[in-house]
Amino acid sequence: MTKTKKISIGTIVVYLLLIIWALTTVYPIIWVLQNSFKAKDKILANSFAMPFGELFTTANYRKAFKTADIFGAYKSSLFISGMVALLVILLAGMGAYALARYKFFGSGLLNSLVVGAMMFPAFATVISVFQMEYSWGIANTGNWFLNMLSVILPQVAGNMAFAMVVLIGYIKGLPIELEEAAYMEGCNAFQIYFKVIMPLTKPSFATVAIFSFLWSYNDLFTQSFFLRRPDMYSITMMLNSISAKEGTDYGMMASVVAIIIVPVIIVYCFLQKYIIKGMIAGAVKG
Repeated sequence: MTKTKKISIGTIVVYLLLIIWALTTVYPIIWVLQNSFKAKDKILANSFAMPFGELFTTANYRKAFKTADIFGAYKSSLFISGMVALLVILLAGMGAYALARYKFFGSGLLNSLVVGAMMFPAFATVISVFQMEYSWGIANTGNWFLNMLSVILPQVAGNMAFAMVVLIGYIKGLPIELEEAAYMEGCNAFQIYFKVIMPLTKPSFATVAIFSFLWSYNDLFTQSFFLRRPDMYSITMMLNSISAKEGTDYGMMASVVAIIIVPVIIVYCFLQKYIIKGMIAGAVKG
């Protein structure tokens, strides 16, 4: 005999609230996507209608690709975000392993500083960071790679605290006997980290990589300081520039926003299980 599971009124209310919240989050994205296939005058008259028949047009996308160097902006954004995610994984992982497993003079203070660093906003230090990088000769130059590097460094620093907190919580929950066994086999600290810790910490590393990538991809504030030349604009800088020039062309604005957000949505849909798994594991084990 099969037992029927009773659903309480409280559960129904919770699910209804979650559905309403999901609709308020998802519908604006759908609204932007559907209006990206309408002419500007049609949007003002029928902003909530589906783009079928006379309403449908691809002129907004053709104009967007003609007006702006979208592929160049994608190249800059993907390079910056990819390098930020890679460097954060490498540096935060080693730092988190050291603080989670080794006790040395000042380790407690370093742990507190890592947590405290999460409370400092990026705009509090961006001026001094720009001056420092300008003195190094990597900020506000004509070299594409150096300009990208000037954005990557502060974004890596800005993501380190969050990444280390997540990874420390996960690493502390791993059985130390595995590391002791590897040490008895002759492995040094680096070999233990790369051969034992990293494979076991994949969910948290995936979480850190995805969040670091998305935060870097969506970061307009830092990039507006270091990317001054139009040929070096990232995707968010390009959107900001088009908004200033074409602010009343709602069709083009909607198409550009769709071009920017659709890749992020696709990435999140494919990798959401790693985000949830890594965040839950880090929180519980920490």
